[in-house]
Amino acid sequence: MAKRPVNLNLLTIRFPVTAMASILHRISGFILFLLIPVFLGLFAISLKNPQGFLAVHRGLTYPLSKCILLAVLLVLFYHLLAGIRHVLMDMGIGEHLAQARFSAGFVIVAAMVLTALMGIYLW
Repeated sequence: MAKRPVNLNLLTIRFPVTAMASILHRISGFILFLLIPVFLGLFAISLKNPQGFLAVHRGLTYPLSKCILLAVLLVLFYHLLAGIRHVLMDMGIGEHLAQARFSAGFVIVAAMVLTALMGIYLW
């Protein structure tokens, strides 16, 4: 049996767009899971009293806060769109390779476009 070369460096492997979409969907879900306590805390502070609401509102008006919020929105939009893509594929829609490649690219671009639109709205 011939020895096949083994490449274990994931940074040198060029993944197809469908694989990247799937990997990014998992990563975005994990990031959203980690952010649940942060947003629940901010929500609780904002509901405590009017001063808490103003403090959270004031904190979200800083440019750095807006950039962080845009990054969170990118993750949220991507996870939502990729989830819809996966549900459609589970129903048998877009399972062929060409359709899967197109939908993966579409999800990535659409998430960036939605985030850019939100960026325009926030600023």
